Amino acid sequence: QVQLVESGGGLVQAGGSLRLSCAASGRTFSRHNMAWFRQAPGKEREFVAGIKWSGGNTYAAGSVKGRFTISKDNAQNTVYLQMNSLKPEDTAVYYCAADRLAYRVVVSTTINDYDSWGQGTQVTVSS
Repeated sequence: QVQLVESGGGLVQAGGSLRLSCAASGRTFSRHNMAWFRQAPGKEREFVAGIKWSGGNTYAAGSVKGRFTISKDNAQNTVYLQMNSLKPEDTAVYYCAADRLAYRVVVSTTINDYDSWGQGTQVTVSS
């Protein structure tokens, strides 16, 4: 497994921006797809965005497409989530996750395909 530590959450007004960071250590970071999930109170954890191990392909959920951008810096062992045009419905705890398989061909949106998780960072968007 890989150890993941998120940072960058906070309180922001609707329309504002935040950038989340996820620092990784342990298992070779550059070989694994990475993703961000989120969980709002009373709701299931859901996929937000993912990026291929090489950093060359990204995928975002429909609810955030065009507003959120995921990126990966293999040299810094860090993955980012840039969140723009935030909405109150984006309020949730955001989790960084690492795919259990190395070199998976496609970015998975399935929670069970990820075996390493950060502790989560709270994002609150006020209206």
